[in-house]
Amino acid sequence: MAQLRAFLALARHLHFRDAAAALRMSQPALSGSVAALEEALGTRLVERTTRRVLLTPAGERVAKRAEMVLDELERLVDEVRATRGPLAGPLRLGVIPTVGPYLLPAVLPRLARDFPQAELSVREQQTEHVVADLAAGRIDAAILALPVPASGVREVPLYEEEFLLAVPAALTGLPSPVPREILGELDVILLNEGHCLRDQALDLCRQVGARAAAATYATSLATLVQLVCGGLGVTLLPQTAVPVENRRGDSLAVHRFTAPAPSRRIGLAFRETSPRAEEFQELARCIREAVAEAHPEVRVEG
Repeated sequence: MAQLRAFLALARHLHFRDAAAALRMSQPALSGSVAALEEALGTRLVERTTRRVLLTPAGERVAKRAEMVLDELERLVDEVRATRGPLAGPLRLGVIPTVGPYLLPAVLPRLARDFPQAELSVREQQTEHVVADLAAGRIDAAILALPVPASGVREVPLYEEEFLLAVPAALTGLPSPVPREILGELDVILLNEGHCLRDQALDLCRQVGARAAAATYATSLATLVQLVCGGLGVTLLPQTAVPVENRRGDSLAVHRFTAPAPSRRIGLAFRETSPRAEEFQELARCIREAVAEAHPEVRVEG
């Protein structure tokens, strides 16, 4: 199975370094796996040139069949695992950085209680990488902002949360709640590229004719809030992040927007072909219950 996965990654990328990076393994280990598969099959599958990798005719046929074999094997493993109880066995969950720190403290204890047989591992990454890992089978499900920018993915809405305006406490005189148009009068600072929250904030800025500050970005909401406290601008915070990020003493003030307030929907995503769809519905139920208890200010869906 490992040899087939290594060869299939090489067939997709046609480059040993890129294929090894996709599988998070070393190039020598990848090369060894492909060579072992070639030896087992008694034929060459790849042609190694100075610049790239080419598939032999046999390699083309094996690549097509390997994907089918791995998909069926994954289905078999999931079906056998399902007989041991809901979410029993490995559960690889992806989550985006603007959700993980604020949702997981509420969700993880409930998951451990409701699904004691689950062997949970969590991978926090930006949306692009979470979606890529989901498509490649490196994770089983993901918690991220909807809609998911990919095909072949089933979405289960979890909750909707508003964005709030975070400003330096020294910035007084703002109305309460604040209209969206006020962003046009302020310097809006954002997360780095790759964060879906950055794209959502930019969309809101465009709607009201506001411009984001060009020189100031951050890699996390925690850093973004520190920049706001330091007087470098204002930013948008999702509701679930406010209880954590608003613990800045007297340096930060948070304002609601007038209705209809800008918001985002968070959901659970998994592959449409996954045989664990019913289990993931149970996972979604568990997450909703945890969110409703820990964050009553957000609107739980489903």
